[in-house]
Order: sequence, then C-alpha cells, then structure tokens
Amino acid sequence: MFFMSNIEQNIIKAGFILPETPAVAGLYSPAVSSGNLVYTSGQLPLKAGKLIEPGGKGKVNDLRKDDAFHASKIALLNALSAIKTVTGSLDNIEKIVKLTLYVSSETLFSSQHLVANGASSLLHEIFEGRGAHARSAVGVAELPLDASLELELIVQYQPSAQ
Repeated sequence: MFFMSNIEQNIIKAGFILPETPAVAGLYSPAVSSGNLVYTSGQLPLKAGKLIEPGGKGKVNDLRKDDAFHASKIALLNALSAIKTVTGSLDNIEKIVKLTLYVSSETLFSSQHLVANGASSLLHEIFEGRGAHARSAVGVAELPLDASLELELIVQYQPSAQ
C-alpha cells in the first residue's frame, strides 16, 4: 500500500511534487543528521538533473528576480527530498530551524532577501506553524554549475521508534 505523508500532500496542494533526491556531484552526503537535527548540503534549482533557470544558468539581477524566486522553491524541494532520506518521512519534521540562500548576484543587486521569500513562503505554506524559521540570504559572485542560487536547510525532527 502506498502512503503519502501529510507534508507531501501539502506540497501537492501548493502545486509541486517532491522530487527524487538529486545525484551528488562530489564526496558529500545530500543530508546528514546530528542528534535531532538534519543539515542539508547546498541544493541547486535542479529538475531531472538540469538547472531550471531560463538559459540554464546565470547571475540574478532585478530583471531575473522573479525567475530566481521560483528557482528557490525548486531548490527547497530538493533539500526536502534529501531530508526525507534521513527522516524517513517529512511528517517527522518538528520544526524548520534555518534556511540559508546563496544568490549569484550581479553587482549592485541587493534583493537577495526577496529571492529567499520564494523558499520561505513555500515552507510556511506546507509546514504551517512548523515552517517558521531563521534565515540568511547572501549575495555571492559564483556558484557551482553557474547556478543562480544554492540553498541549505536545517530542520529538527523526531526520529521514529525502531
């Protein structure tokens, strides 16, 4: 029998599906736990292994801010997929602790916080009260694969009784 978690149902209601965890591109794990916290590696806005941004990649500026807002949601879904590999179910997440978003920014672009609102708003929508979190949004010169952004997530979860 197939079981879909409440959080995964909320993801569908928000117009998305939880993807498969993206393949790693180096010597790291997509997510690791320490105590009752799960830390993700940086997640890019990938769908089926390809960057989703128009043209495939590039720096964010005021003209591309809306594209990056959407891309932050895709990177978040990849992070949640990685977290699920550790927690077993997204329903085991008790609290979203911290979201960090790195935005590949053109000179003088200072709206990284607005780009991060994409991921933050989706967290609030699918986790409701558990989705409130601390956050950093940082502009950087370059990111892997020339992606527009990279997202990290820390969550608190309740390990299942074995």
